[in-house]
Amino acid sequence: MRNFWITFKKPIYALAPMAGISDSAFRQICQSFGADAVFSEMISATAIVYNSKKTLELARFDRKAERPFVAQLFGSKPEHFAYAAEFITKKIKPDGLDINFGCPVKKVARQGAGAVLMNDLKLAREIVKAVLGATNLPVSIKCRSRVGAITVLDFLKTIKDLPVAAVMIHGRSLAQGHSGEVDFTIIKQARKYFSGIILANGGVKDEASAEEMLKKTEADGLGIGRGALGRPWIFKQFSIFNFQFSNKEIFETALKHTSLAHKLKGKQGIIEMRKHLCWYVRGLDNASELRKKLIQVESLSDVKNIIKSQITNTKLQTNYKFK
Repeated sequence: MRNFWITFKKPIYALAPMAGISDSAFRQICQSFGADAVFSEMISATAIVYNSKKTLELARFDRKAERPFVAQLFGSKPEHFAYAAEFITKKIKPDGLDINFGCPVKKVARQGAGAVLMNDLKLAREIVKAVLGATNLPVSIKCRSRVGAITVLDFLKTIKDLPVAAVMIHGRSLAQGHSGEVDFTIIKQARKYFSGIILANGGVKDEASAEEMLKKTEADGLGIGRGALGRPWIFKQFSIFNFQFSNKEIFETALKHTSLAHKLKGKQGIIEMRKHLCWYVRGLDNASELRKKLIQVESLSDVKNIIKSQITNTKLQTNYKFK
């Protein structure tokens, strides 16, 4: 097993897994801006057992443009996790596997999966053991700071003797979801019970919030999720002092992202890009007007025409060749 997590220069900046968002196109864009590692969308272990082609597509990645790539599994049955871990290790060949103990979505919770698994520490441990026993890849965990009365510290104590390579801790509780104060202290305390790589997650949206998170948690790095939406260059911001990104570059990146999504998924890729395109124009002077147009795009040419008109109207120079 090659544990790529220990090869990174610290702090580590990883693209966190996000259902419906962190697909191959977005992962490639983020890595082009310096993301150290990228995670897949959530992959149902049970769906892998039943050979779901749609689910298998979520696990596929570009072997040149996406490295290291971590496939994230979710579910509630240890035997399904074991099967899925072995299958993905052999057939998909990612660089690592991740177990989802952090998803707050009710649809996932009703399956007994995601963050609610932290309520059953015995089952959680069985799942971790099942995955570790089925793969030779480094295994990581994504979890919450607290689920009900159970904290991440309780969770880590339960798996302390298991060779987990990394843990990404969202500093908010299950009840908080994606809003509210991040608990820096509990992430810092996690070091007492876990000797591997610790990534802090939640609320990082710029250099200032990243610096605060790293300072207060003393984590080895950060998992960047929502902060990268429409701002994949956030990873470059962390390494370049006073980093600037022009409107021209925003439009170029949005178009590159859209072109890649179209190449990988065709028209469906364009439909899925609508939300990304709206995130890209967030904060621009005419963002409201642009969103009304972008939310209706049906083709790559639609997107090219909108972006080309913006560059022309604002007299921005671009190196991008519209084809």
